[in-house]
Amino acid sequence: MTSPFPLPEPMRRAFALARQAEAAGEVPIGAVVTRDGVIIGEGENRNRRDNDPTAHAEMVAIRAAATRIGDFRLTGCDLWVTLEPCPMCAGAISHARVARLYYAVSDPKGGAIEQGPRLFAQPQCLHRPEIYGGLAEAEGSALLRDFFAARR
Repeated sequence: MTSPFPLPEPMRRAFALARQAEAAGEVPIGAVVTRDGVIIGEGENRNRRDNDPTAHAEMVAIRAAATRIGDFRLTGCDLWVTLEPCPMCAGAISHARVARLYYAVSDPKGGAIEQGPRLFAQPQCLHRPEIYGGLAEAEGSALLRDFFAARR
């Protein structure tokens, strides 16, 4: 199932990365960091391949972007991800000072933006990006549902 409107290129790229992760046996999640509309970092889930519990797509993309620009602050950057970020990734988004977060599908089980701890709504949160969720609920949900159904 596809969105009723064309997805922005960064979100299309994030979905392509999610499919690459799936092909490698990872949970299909992809992420892209942009600055001024240009992709400066991207990532896909790599937990199993890298034996790294922090190798979520968002973390990989944030690390790549920070390395590329030579700064751990991603001021003025946008993060595009196929699934609502977890608490770990939400913390990294805040610390990196990402300006805008776009995600395709909510995650009632592990999300930390509009679900669970709602990290950016906490008074201890040092930086809150603009948040745009639900950009491709049908596509993102189908990708994840099919991935997990194939493993049961």
